[in-house]
Amino acid sequence: MMDKGTAMRKFVRFALSGALALACSPTPALQARPVLVSPVVPAGIAPTRVVPLQGGRNFRDLGGYRTGDGRMVKWGMLYRSGSMTGLTADDYAALEKRGIRVVCDLRATAERQAEPVNWPHAGTPRVLADDYVMDNGQFLPKGDPSKVTGEQVRGAMASSYPRLLTQFNSQYRRMFGELLAGHAPLAFNCSAGKDRTGIGAALILTALGVPRETVIGDYMLSNQTLDPAKLMGGKAMANSPFAALPPEALKLLVGVDRSYIEAAFAVIDAHQGGADGYLKDELGLGAGEIGLLRRLYLTR
Repeated sequence: MMDKGTAMRKFVRFALSGALALACSPTPALQARPVLVSPVVPAGIAPTRVVPLQGGRNFRDLGGYRTGDGRMVKWGMLYRSGSMTGLTADDYAALEKRGIRVVCDLRATAERQAEPVNWPHAGTPRVLADDYVMDNGQFLPKGDPSKVTGEQVRGAMASSYPRLLTQFNSQYRRMFGELLAGHAPLAFNCSAGKDRTGIGAALILTALGVPRETVIGDYMLSNQTLDPAKLMGGKAMANSPFAALPPEALKLLVGVDRSYIEAAFAVIDAHQGGADGYLKDELGLGAGEIGLLRRLYLTR
């Protein structure tokens, strides 16, 4: 007889069999493929979109994206990820070679306690995190989870993104402060590496001048690079109401949908001065700060 954990993993794998094909197919520029080595990447490490880690969860490099003026985001400087609790000794060694100096961990207190990250003393980056309680109910409509429809989840998720912009403003500000100080390579993560992290990546790429469609394409890659079964089988999801969702609703919860990130961009675009005004007023990124970020993290 299967134990509860095994049964749950089998259910999730069945329910989410089509999850990785959600939404959009990446353009060649977005795919995780080898490219020419950039000078900022340590010797011997070929940059790829998905960082090859045995225990990584949605761990990706933001390098290689072209900006509107033809420059390119440097490889090996900006990393986005889900929980790093599954990293192996070999993974830690591989990340040490990449020289990651700072990790901005966006997870709530309970998430960090459930899935701790035990960096070895050698090569340990400075980890920045805040203690808070995450209300997972904001990602679900009211009522019995077992009766929730996919469209209801899509609506609830899209409604949550403007709130995430506000809730994590101080953490995003701190992340940009680290980048402005040149404290990179830098990684930032939440549990799945798609919602809180997805907004953070969208803000960084927007500040660097990456076109909107490319930014959205990077966001949508989580449907291909995040393993839903591993996410739902993690300790942070133990006793979660999400597991009671019908399969179609669960796919939309643990995946990403264009409407989610567009809801965040709708807030940004509605700000006086649009994206430039939002970055300046809400994140302290005026013309001088934007110019410095681009000098630090873009190359031709």
